[in-house]
Amino acid sequence: MRILIVEDEPGIANFLRDGLTEESFAVDIAANGNKGLELSSANEYDLILLDWMIPGISGIEVCRQIRKSNSLVPIIFLTAKDTVTDTVFGLEAGANDYIKKPFEFEELLARIRVQLRTKEGEQSILKLGNITMNLGTHQVFSSSKEIILTQKEFSLLEYLIRNKGKVCTRTRIIEHVWDIHFDADTSIIDVYINFLRKKLDEGKGKSFIHTIRGVGYVAREE
Repeated sequence: MRILIVEDEPGIANFLRDGLTEESFAVDIAANGNKGLELSSANEYDLILLDWMIPGISGIEVCRQIRKSNSLVPIIFLTAKDTVTDTVFGLEAGANDYIKKPFEFEELLARIRVQLRTKEGEQSILKLGNITMNLGTHQVFSSSKEIILTQKEFSLLEYLIRNKGKVCTRTRIIEHVWDIHFDADTSIIDVYINFLRKKLDEGKGKSFIHTIRGVGYVAREE
């Protein structure tokens, strides 16, 4: 899952990036409103964390412009403005949630996951055939047997299952799972797909992850 942070204070931005990266999110940072609007227009994000008082275009105007483009990406304001009027103003500008600084990272993470579940119209459990992912406990089961995955394997499987039935191109996978935003060598994807297949298929000769030659991969239940 890919998140954009629009925050001009380096300490806060780096703290958020490090914490979210540890939680398997891919993260971009913009230090001003103009850059934030540019990145949000050029890339597909799963969620945006937006400061209100930033250089250039204000966070409120960034939010409004994103909504004018008909984008439904979840937006959470992170701001020192703490009056009820400010909160209402931010929500009316198109934000999905509003968190006042200072905040606890665990609360922010919980609110991020709520927005992502709402966006996907699903709970914290993802399923693909006999594979079950619990996003809350970070566990994966094949039938009733727990499968131990690395952080990157878990992120890759989550992305594929969230997009099951859809072809996930190599470019989209590398951007959303590996946090790489340029023409990079995507062969690492093949390596991790093989890791997943070996752990999930258990030598049964049947895989839920299918290769679309020259394009990418798709997760299917049949």
